[in-house]
Amino acid sequence: MTTNLFALDGKIALVTGASRGIGEGIARLLAEQGAFVLVSSRKAEGCQAVVDAIIDTGGRAAALPCHIGSMEDIARAFGHIRDQYGRLDILVNNAATNPYFGHILDTPDDALQKTLDVNIRGYFYMSVEAGKLMREQGGGCIVNTASVNALQPGMGMGIYSMTKAAVVNMTKAFAKECAPFNIRVNALLPGLTKTNFAGALFSNEEIYKTAVAHIPLRRHAEPGEMAGAVLYLVSDAASYTTGECLVVDGGLTTCGGL
Repeated sequence: MTTNLFALDGKIALVTGASRGIGEGIARLLAEQGAFVLVSSRKAEGCQAVVDAIIDTGGRAAALPCHIGSMEDIARAFGHIRDQYGRLDILVNNAATNPYFGHILDTPDDALQKTLDVNIRGYFYMSVEAGKLMREQGGGCIVNTASVNALQPGMGMGIYSMTKAAVVNMTKAFAKECAPFNIRVNALLPGLTKTNFAGALFSNEEIYKTAVAHIPLRRHAEPGEMAGAVLYLVSDAASYTTGECLVVDGGLTTCGGL
């Protein structure tokens, strides 16, 4: 009998930024593989819509609203997880923000602070709280959604790119120090993906055509095409994989990026 290395039966997974886009795709796939998924985002109604869709297809899920830019929200979310479930097997740090698209010299102070608070501080404290639970229970998996912009900054996305580079280094730091507790930590680096989050790139035809021209597959990705990579990283198929940054970009980085 063949063992299903991708089965997640009995696992509890928390996916942030899961009300749409890449996060929604990840939440749906993890549920399909048997995980009980805590669907998290800032707005409860968006979370519940994804939960309802998962349940309608036979999966198990619950909404857990949380703004990872708020330390109070993070504390409240993990208090709930401890009280209701007593464990957490998988954390996917997918929520992110990019409030400013423009020249780096004109970056507003409030946009800088918001991007740092969510993309770095938020990921860090979510990982710390999840890691403490995982240490107590004997292991777990964390996946951070970074970006190919971590490797080569995107034009007009300077601060966002810097924070995603920090996420890559954060991933490696957590992986190194948490390995003795059987906690694996990896990162997903998506390329150009059709989401509302990337709307600025898709709304400008010239920028979009230029971007796609640099991608060997000559197209953008759909959100669901990122989910399979995350499933691998949180499953037993990746039991010896930690500290890695999995690039899923249609071959963009083979050409040196944009």
